[in-house]
Amino acid sequence: MLPNIRCHSLMVARISELLATGLLADRRVRLPDHELCVSGALLHDIAKTPCLNGACDHARTGAEICLDHGYPEIAQIVQEHVILKDHAPARFEQGIFSAREIVFYADKRVRHDVIVSLEERLEYILDRYGGEEEWVHDRIRANFDKCAQLESILFRFLEFSPLQVTEEVKNLNSELATASMPDYGAETNNG
Repeated sequence: MLPNIRCHSLMVARISELLATGLLADRRVRLPDHELCVSGALLHDIAKTPCLNGACDHARTGAEICLDHGYPEIAQIVQEHVILKDHAPARFEQGIFSAREIVFYADKRVRHDVIVSLEERLEYILDRYGGEEEWVHDRIRANFDKCAQLESILFRFLEFSPLQVTEEVKNLNSELATASMPDYGAETNNG
């Protein structure tokens, strides 16, 4: 894994940890597995490096790597971190979130290793991966619409807003939060 992709994954893991920990405060929530959220986030781009040239689908290839090593739950998270298969607003409304949803959302909030809004990340994804085909842009937008809906419901169960995620990550008190992230340059191919 390239160092810049590692930095991206570490920031996604920090957000995943923040969300999983933040959900503890609301008794209505069926809590996602905290360790699975963090592990899935750390590994979500495990195949990004070998797939950078477009030779493979990094989500599918990453899931295969996890399966090959005996981690089926993490494989599912890795497989769905780009496009969530089971977008279930009715389940979310009940306070039921899985590690898949947490990592899916967290990944959409990180451009390189910087926390950004969904709108900023959408613009980056459209520019970087959208190409010239309008149907591709439509699919990307539809995926982000689902993510925005997830965000809207998820933050009803948290004591902070999407705008406060950056500050909350800075205040996160954990081993993961204190892990250093070297500066490998913001404009590289890392997620």
